[in-house]
Amino acid sequence: MTNHVTTTWLGGTTFESTNPSGHTIKIDTSPEHGGGSEGLRPKALMLTSLAGCSGLDVASLMKKMKLEVEEFKIETIANLTDEHPKYYDSAVIEYHFTGANLKEDKLKKAVDLSVEKYCGVMEMFRKFAKLDIKIFYHNK
Repeated sequence: MTNHVTTTWLGGTTFESTNPSGHTIKIDTSPEHGGGSEGLRPKALMLTSLAGCSGLDVASLMKKMKLEVEEFKIETIANLTDEHPKYYDSAVIEYHFTGANLKEDKLKKAVDLSVEKYCGVMEMFRKFAKLDIKIFYHNK
């Protein structure tokens, strides 16, 4: 299976990228780098992809396991190298679950399955970055 994405220059430093789903996003850089700040930054978008990929896995597993979770968010904090080409050499991925009846063992299993088995973006990140997975339970 292949994916096909078309990224079109809109002028200046702004691009619009299509997705196989038919949705589009704008990509740009910050004013200090000559951009208009009209879209997402490419490297930050990689972190969004990482969290989104794993989040989709975990959300699907939470549904299958019939887990009660009021709020679920993923914080992704990555270190960018100093030298060009700058890339992420490490990242901390924090899974935050909030609820009154959290089943911590099952939530941990859902995260572990995503991290170790299902999330392809996580596997790609492992090729160039050290990953630190953390899970936080916020009981109400």
